[in-house]
Amino acid sequence: MQKCKVIAIANQKGGVGKTTTTLNLAIGLAKNGFHVLTVDFDPQGDLTSSLGWKNSDEMDHTIASMMDSTIKDNDANFVGTVLHHPEGIDVIPSNIDLSDFETRLVNEFDRENILKNCLAPIKESYDYVLIDCPPSLAMLTINALSAADEVLIPVQAQYLPAKGMTKLLRTVSKVQRKINNNLKIAGVAITLADMKTNLAKDTIEMIHENFGQHFKVFNSVIPVAVKASEATVSGKSVYSYARDSKVAVAYDELTKEVIHASKEKRRSDLIR
Repeated sequence: MQKCKVIAIANQKGGVGKTTTTLNLAIGLAKNGFHVLTVDFDPQGDLTSSLGWKNSDEMDHTIASMMDSTIKDNDANFVGTVLHHPEGIDVIPSNIDLSDFETRLVNEFDRENILKNCLAPIKESYDYVLIDCPPSLAMLTINALSAADEVLIPVQAQYLPAKGMTKLLRTVSKVQRKINNNLKIAGVAITLADMKTNLAKDTIEMIHENFGQHFKVFNSVIPVAVKASEATVSGKSVYSYARDSKVAVAYDELTKEVIHASKEKRRSDLIR
């Protein structure tokens, strides 16, 4: 088995397709033969719900309970917490209990590394761990970036979300300098693009011009699609719900780009 790669899917702005990207990238990787764990790290529990578990607020075993065990130096209950989705991925669910950790972590020892320490005993059982971050740049997101090898940034193909990416990049840079020297930017995934509009086309061009020389901007563009929203309501991926749709094809292409980038990174590391 290859060394596990942990990818945080992060953007402080909500509504940019972050959870949908986490879900479909994870299942896309599983379709390509990889063993994948997803971590719902948003107190809203959208990833948990989108994968079919609609009663997350009634769950006793979640990422919050696992982190609580880690803080108390107890063994986390992985067996009772990790859920198994029919499309071949594992899920650590989340619910509103996680919201308490935003303030609680401030007073904890080694507060930036609680999630990293929590996942350490289990992550090497997987090829990929994808962390669906909350739409903020507070302590939960800092924990996700500390635990990650890479951060993938979904950005909606509109001017203001693209402009707001600068704030996230400053946070990533600070984490790289002070907490996680090994954190890399996997790339920017352009999402919710209405390619019938000049605004989307101009925004995509602007993202490539402003950021493409600094890090990867994935060629795959995820279109705005009702099918993607319908799929999350049904608890399925776009591959299962609408296999031949444009959005399914786009996520399949994004998955292949992520896999290719990982292979190139491993090849580069071996040469060194």
